[in-house]
Amino acid sequence: MKGKQILATGYNGAPSGLKHCEEVGCLREELGVPSGQRHELCRALHAEQNAFLQAARHGISVAGSTIYITNQPCSICAKMIINAGVGKIVIEGEYPDELAKNFLKEGKIELVVMGK
Repeated sequence: MKGKQILATGYNGAPSGLKHCEEVGCLREELGVPSGQRHELCRALHAEQNAFLQAARHGISVAGSTIYITNQPCSICAKMIINAGVGKIVIEGEYPDELAKNFLKEGKIELVVMGK
């Protein structure tokens, strides 16, 4: 969001045209991978990734914007947020990824937890 204008939206899910893990099974679950680890094994893209891809597809800059997401971003999404130039993240809940927190702090990205 920039200036009260929604720039893009995103969702957690498999890439367009591919089956979702609910249909084919979850490799991370099968391997017993804890939440917040081994993101590369997941079929899905995170909502942040899909929002950035939607913005890029439509030629919309997200630099200087605020991103509103359910939980703290993972380390992959945190790096994307930094490089996209997003200035502020508003979250509702935590996520078990200390590396992401460190990236956001080092990247000077403001992280706001709703209700705090």
